[in-house]
Amino acid sequence: MAEPKEIKLFGAAMSGYATMVHHALRLKGVSYEYVEVDLKNKSEEFLRMNPVHKKVPVLVVDGKPMAESLVILQYVDDTWKEPPFMPQDIYLRSKVRFWADFIYQKIAPQTYAIRQSEGEAQKKAVEEFLGYFKTLEDGINKDVYVQGPFINGENPGILDIIIGTLGAGLKYFEQVFPGVKLLDKELVPLSCSIIDAYAELNIVKDTAEMLSQYLHA
Repeated sequence: MAEPKEIKLFGAAMSGYATMVHHALRLKGVSYEYVEVDLKNKSEEFLRMNPVHKKVPVLVVDGKPMAESLVILQYVDDTWKEPPFMPQDIYLRSKVRFWADFIYQKIAPQTYAIRQSEGEAQKKAVEEFLGYFKTLEDGINKDVYVQGPFINGENPGILDIIIGTLGAGLKYFEQVFPGVKLLDKELVPLSCSIIDAYAELNIVKDTAEMLSQYLHA
C-alpha cells in the first residue's frame, strides 16, 4: 500500500475523542494538518465529510474522509505499523477491541450522566461509573495486560490511548465538580497508573500545548 500523502485531522480542542487521534498520529510519527472545527457553526465542507453523525473527529487521508474515533484509531494502526497499538495474537486483539468498545458504550456515556445530575441522582451515577471502571480494570488485568508501564507494554496501545485521554478528562471533571471522585487509586490502581504514565509522554504534553491556543482563541 502506498504511503498516504495528505493527512488532515478535523477536530475540536475540547473533544477528547479528537485528542485521541492527535495522540495516535503523533505516536506513529505521522505528519498531518489540523483543522479546528467550530462546533456551533459547522462548515458545509465538514458536514459533507461526516453527514451521518456530524461530529468530530474526522480524519481525511488523500481526500478520503473517515469518522468515529475508534474507527480512526484502528485505521491509523493498520496504516502505520510502528509502533503497533495492538497485540499480534488475534484472540488478544479481539479482547482489546471488546474493552475499547466497553469504554465507549458504558464508561464514557456515564460521565455525561454524572454531569447532568445532582444530589442523590448524581451519587448513584458516580457509583455506576465506578462499577463500570472496576469491571474494566478487572477485565484488562485478566485479558490483555502486558507487564509494562502501559497495557500494551513499553509503548501505549489503543486501550492506553483511550484510558489515558479519558483520565485527563476525569481529572478536569473532578476540578469542575469538587465533590465528585472518579479516579480511585485503591479501586482501579492499574488504570490510575496508566493515566499518570500517559500524562508524562511528550506527545501528550505537546498536543495539550498546541490545542491550548484554540481554547483561548
